[in-house]
Amino acid sequence: MLGLIDPKDDEGDWERLRGLQFQGLQQASTIRRVTQITAMLAIVVICFGKVPLLPLAGWFAVSGFSLWHSYTMFKRLIGSDRRGISRSEINRLLHGVGLNALAWTVPLTTFGGLGDLSLRFQIWAILAVMLTASALLMPAVPMAALFFGVLIGGSSAVFFLITGSFEMALISLAMAAITIWGAIESATRYLNAKVAEAGISEKDEVVSMLLREYEENEADWLWQTDTKRRVRAVSPRFAFALGREASEIEGMPFVELIAGASWQDDEVHPSLRELAERIKRRESFSNLLVRVTVQGRPRWWELSGTPKLDSNGIFTGFRGVGSDETEARESSDKIAYLARYDALTGLPNRMMLTEALDEALAYSSTWRTRCAFLMIDLDRFKAVNDTLGHLVGDQLLARVSDRIREQMGESEMCGRLGGDEFAIVMRDVSDAGRVSILARRVIDRLAQPYEIDNHTLYVGASIGSACGPQDGADVETLMRNADLALYRAKDLGGNVHHRYEPALHAHAEERRKLESALRHALERNEFVLNFQPVVDATDESVVSFEALVRWHSREHGFVSPAKFIPLAEDTRLIVPIGEWVLREACRQAVNWPENVRVAVNVSGEQLLDSNFATSVVNALAESGLAPNRLEIEVTESIFLRDGTTANHVLERIMALGCGVALDDFGTGYSSLGYLRKLRFSTIKVDRSFVQSAATGNAESIAIIRAVVAMAESLDMSTTAEGAETEHEVQLIRELGCRKIQGYFFGRPMSTEDARALFQNPHYLERQSVA
Repeated sequence: MLGLIDPKDDEGDWERLRGLQFQGLQQASTIRRVTQITAMLAIVVICFGKVPLLPLAGWFAVSGFSLWHSYTMFKRLIGSDRRGISRSEINRLLHGVGLNALAWTVPLTTFGGLGDLSLRFQIWAILAVMLTASALLMPAVPMAALFFGVLIGGSSAVFFLITGSFEMALISLAMAAITIWGAIESATRYLNAKVAEAGISEKDEVVSMLLREYEENEADWLWQTDTKRRVRAVSPRFAFALGREASEIEGMPFVELIAGASWQDDEVHPSLRELAERIKRRESFSNLLVRVTVQGRPRWWELSGTPKLDSNGIFTGFRGVGSDETEARESSDKIAYLARYDALTGLPNRMMLTEALDEALAYSSTWRTRCAFLMIDLDRFKAVNDTLGHLVGDQLLARVSDRIREQMGESEMCGRLGGDEFAIVMRDVSDAGRVSILARRVIDRLAQPYEIDNHTLYVGASIGSACGPQDGADVETLMRNADLALYRAKDLGGNVHHRYEPALHAHAEERRKLESALRHALERNEFVLNFQPVVDATDESVVSFEALVRWHSREHGFVSPAKFIPLAEDTRLIVPIGEWVLREACRQAVNWPENVRVAVNVSGEQLLDSNFATSVVNALAESGLAPNRLEIEVTESIFLRDGTTANHVLERIMALGCGVALDDFGTGYSSLGYLRKLRFSTIKVDRSFVQSAATGNAESIAIIRAVVAMAESLDMSTTAEGAETEHEVQLIRELGCRKIQGYFFGRPMSTEDARALFQNPHYLERQSVA
C-alpha cells in the first residue's frame, strides 16, 4: 500500500492494484497544487520585510520546482487503473514527493530563526494546515503524508527544542503522528473502496458479457407472457425459432402459438398439456421437454419458466428461456435405437435378444410353460463375403434377415447376434415340436437362391436350439447350450437343426481336451507321416507319394485326421503343424529315387500365412531336396478366401521350381479363372466322380472326360483319386487320366514301408523298362 516493497508474484496482481490506488491522483493533484500555492504565497506575505528577499525568493523557486516536478509525475500516471503501475514509476513518484516535503522544512527552521515568536507561530500554523491537507487530499499516496509528517513534523520539533519551546515541540510531534496515522487509515479505506469498486465493475462487465452472449446464442432465447398467458417482449431469437416476426407473435396465446395446427385438431401432445397446466397453476418449471409444431414440422423445445411478481407480490406473468433440442433429441433416440437394434438389418441386437430371452424365461417360470432359444449360423457365407466383397455380403445379410423375419409368429422374435449369426426367441413353446418346425422352415427358406447384383447366391443355415427352463434356467446357460447344439449341427455338415442334449457338454469337453493335447503334440513328437503312392496309369510305376499326417496322442490314442485337422484349422495350429509336415516330407523324399516326387497338402490358413514361402525354401534347403520333386496341393476354397494373395504366393512357389496341384477339383466353387492365371502341374479328380463313373453315371463320366481334355490342352497332368477296384482303374485309363491314386495300389504307409517299396525287384524292373 505504501509502495516501498513489491510483493511476490503469487500474492496478487499488485501492479493493477496500485493502478487502482493512484486512479484519483489527477483530481487530488489539482487541489494539492492550489493548496500548496496558497500556502507558499501565505509564507511570502508573512515573511516579507522580516526575512531577506533573496532567501525567500530562492525558497519560493525551489518549492515551485518541486511542486511542478510532482505534478509531472502525477500526470504520467493517468490511466493507471487500466494498465497498472511499475516499480520504477513508484520510485520516481516517491522521489518527487520527498523533495517537495523537504522543501517545506525550510520556512520554520530557517525563516523562523530570523523572525520573532509571532512569525514562528504563523509559519507553524501554515505547516499544520499542510500536514492536515496531505493526509486528507492524498489518500492514494500515503507516503506523501508520511514524508510531510516525518520531515515537517520532525524538523519543527527539533526547531522548537533548540529554541526552548518544549510544548510546541511536543505538539509538533503529536501533530505529525496523528497526520501519519490518519493518512494510513485514510489510504487503507480508499484502497479497499477502489478494490470493491473494481470488483463490482468487473462483475457488471461479466454479467453484461454473459447476457450479450446469451442473447446472441442461436440455441437459446427469451420469452415472456402476461397474466392472460399471452406472449409479451420476446427476444428476436424466439421469433426466429418460430419462423415469424416478433411483432407478429406479440399478444398471441403462448401455448397455442407453439402448438401450431395441432391445437385446433385436439391432438395436443401430452408435453404441451403439461406446459399449459404448469402455466395455469403458476408453477415454475425447468428444462421441460415439449413437442411443438413450427411451420407444420414437429420440433422438440426445452423450456424453463418462472412466475413474475411485482413489488407488491402480485403475479404479472411468466418469463423464461428456451432452446431447440430437436437434433439432440433425435441423436438421443438414434443412440437408443442403435443400442438395441442392428444397424445393418434393423433386427434386434444381442442386448435386446438377451432381454427378450430373460423375459421369456420369467414368463415360463410364472406360467409353468417352456420357451426356446434358436441360434442360426449361415453356411458358406464366408465364401460369398471373401469372393464378392463386403458390400454384397451386407446385402445378403439384409436379405437373410428379411426371410427370417417372415417366419416369425406373434410370440417369436428374431435378431442378429453379429457377423452371420442370427437368433430366435420363442416366448411360449407349449409343443416341443414347434421348435423343429420353425427351424426347418427357416432352413428351407434360407436355402433358396438370392439374386444380388446379377449374382445368384446360395447359402445354407445350421441351427442349434435349447428349451428353457429344462435346458437352462438363466439366459447365459440357455444361450451357451444353444451354441453347443449349433456347433454340433455344423459338425454334421450344416443345413440341419440340432437340439441341445446333455451329451453335447461331454462332446465340448472332449473337444477342449483334444485342443489342449493338440497344442502340445508337436513338442511331444506325436505326429508321424504316412505316404500314399500315386502310380502312372500306363505302367503302374510309382511316380509320387502324397504325405498324410497322423496323430498318435498320449491321452487320446490315435486321432482321426477328420477330427483333428478341422480343429487345427479353427485354432490356427495348422500353420506350425503344416510347416512340420513340409519339412519332414522333404527330409524323407530325399531318400527316394530322383524321379519320385512328394505331394504335401496345404490349408488356406497355412498358404495365406506371410511366412509360408520362406518355410518352403527352408524345408528344401535343410533337406537338400530338389524343388522339382516337391508338389504343393491346394483346394479351390483357398482362392475364395483371398485369391490375390493365394495367386501371389503360389507364383513364388512355382518360381522355385515346385509343382502345384489342384485338389478335389469339381467339388467346390470350380472356376476356370484361376486355371487361366496359374499353370498347375496337376489337377486331381475327386474320388466321388471316380466311384460314380464306375457305376455308369453318365454325368460323372462326362465331367472326368472334360477335366482330362481341359488339362491336356493346358499341358497339365490329371490324377484320379479313390481307385479301389480293378474296374475303376480300367475306367480311369480309358478316360485318359495320367495318374491314379487309391487303395487298389496302396493304402497310406509308414516311412519305412514307403522306402522299402523301392527295394522291390518288380518296382526296379518296371523302372528299367520305363
